[in-house]
Amino acid sequence: MTRFIEEHRQTYGVGSICRVLSIAPSAYYATVARQKNPCVRSQKDKELCDDIRRVWNNNFCVYGARKVWHQLRREGLDVARCTVERLIAGWG
Repeated sequence: MTRFIEEHRQTYGVGSICRVLSIAPSAYYATVARQKNPCVRSQKDKELCDDIRRVWNNNFCVYGARKVWHQLRREGLDVARCTVERLIAGWG
């Protein structure tokens, strides 16, 4: 929806497009702000996902969250096991 509004905002304006789509203009502006400046957690998760995938791939894609977590801790990354579980669950 955000892309549609971006493409047509010069012609119709954000307010009128949001009225037709039945969404609040504030929801559109909040989404645009999040895309321009992602939260710290999202940035850390993105970096951590790269490390998790590396460990997982280096171990023939058979390690579970617990073993990946242990390997990351051995490498000096201070990360919670539940964080590793959450990020691995989000792959599928």
